[in-house]
Amino acid sequence: MILDGKAVAAKVLAEVKAGAADYRNRTGAPPTLAVVLVGEDPASAVYVRGKKKDAEEVGIASRDFLYPDGCSQTELLATLKMINADPGIHGILVQLPLPKELNEDQIIAAIAPEKDADGLHPMSLGNLLGGKPTMVPCTPAGCLQILDHYGIALEGAEAVVVGRSRLVGKPLAQLLVGRNATVTTCHTRTRDLAAHCRRADILCVAAGRAGMITGDMVKDGVVVIDVGTNRLETGKLAGDVDFASVSPKARAITPVPGGVGPMTRAMLMRNTLLAAQRQSGLA
Repeated sequence: MILDGKAVAAKVLAEVKAGAADYRNRTGAPPTLAVVLVGEDPASAVYVRGKKKDAEEVGIASRDFLYPDGCSQTELLATLKMINADPGIHGILVQLPLPKELNEDQIIAAIAPEKDADGLHPMSLGNLLGGKPTMVPCTPAGCLQILDHYGIALEGAEAVVVGRSRLVGKPLAQLLVGRNATVTTCHTRTRDLAAHCRRADILCVAAGRAGMITGDMVKDGVVVIDVGTNRLETGKLAGDVDFASVSPKARAITPVPGGVGPMTRAMLMRNTLLAAQRQSGLA
């Protein structure tokens, strides 16, 4: 079974569109997302354009704060302070990665927690760890949304997460634990990665290495969530999972592209709407 992220994302976006229309009717203004982009990274620029398109389609206003390479830490912090204080902006997304000369941790921590649409503020991650999530990081939330949409049982399942980033691996592991899965987190220093992967009922891969999980590393009937998005020399996109060798053994698998990617943007729209509703006392 192919786990179609585009179809699931379309369902989420339809729900957000209805919620945004209701919000506008009740408050007289749309939910609004501020997007902060520093530099001219082509992949980030494409992603931001996609988010802007999604926002327009669901009735969320988008305000862009674009800065060239060389933007200082002080200037960026001042921008966030201004956005935090603007009651007309409900969600804030700082497009990552930031240029290396900027302190990413300090920038993320400067976002008002109630406007943390990306779910990466230390308070948001702490609430997730405490079992009472407020804003959930978009990609992990999208992974769970796909699993739920297709009725994949999580309780008691052996789940293996390959990757331990703040953006995906760590929060995804916490979400799975919160749903009563038994979770193993693997990474670059894991001994015998294949042995861990073969135990997985649910295998989530977010390591950023094209084709690193092959068919001999999984058991029959596994459910695979491939978060990887790698640009090959041919220009094609490839996941962290070798689809050709893994898919014949999998009960269900996400494709790349068309799997987790569309869900990340859809969950950002959902988080923005939720932030607006909470700030207006509607949720």
